[in-house]
Amino acid sequence: MASTAQSDLIKHPDGKVRCFWPGDDPLYLAYHDVEWGVPEYDSRALFEKLILDGFQAGLAWITILRKRENFRRAFAEFAPAKIARFTPSKVESLMQDAGIVRNRAKIESTIKSAQAWLKIEAEYPGGFSAFIWSFVGGKPIQGSVHTRNDFVAESAESRALSKALKQAGFNFCGPTIVYAFMQAVGMVNDHLVGCHRHSACTTSATGSNC
Repeated sequence: MASTAQSDLIKHPDGKVRCFWPGDDPLYLAYHDVEWGVPEYDSRALFEKLILDGFQAGLAWITILRKRENFRRAFAEFAPAKIARFTPSKVESLMQDAGIVRNRAKIESTIKSAQAWLKIEAEYPGGFSAFIWSFVGGKPIQGSVHTRNDFVAESAESRALSKALKQAGFNFCGPTIVYAFMQAVGMVNDHLVGCHRHSACTTSATGSNC
């Protein structure tokens, strides 16, 4: 594949110009083209992504992406009501599951986070989705990323959301993890300007299909 004039944009054999980070891995490219940066408003889906970003801590996202279906199987399709009832014996079972990241602290944190999700979903007007999106005023922040040097690791919004999530009972949700989450679920459109998905996800923020 050949680079465009902007070194951090890559022109692929299909003629589309993309951000540099998915490389040429088919799974990663599909994630970049279909999911990353698309505004997500479903409360359960937001919970799943937040938990997976927590499991990513210290690892590459592609590692989690390759294990995502295993995670969904192991964690009851990320249904918070089911996860909230996981027992110590279930934790031990998960610690033997080679298909996921076997980190006890992260597994136990997921159970606590599910319990926190249920509380927010029941008590916050509009539920967990409205709670999450309130930190960006209910609509995506449109980034202006031209090169990899323009990326930031966190923002005022991610710091505020991180603090609120921790106060609610979530763990593994520091400002950097939360910023990556915000990028992924379209709260921030950080596709590079020039990537074919940047304008598409800008359009999606107005209510059109992305």
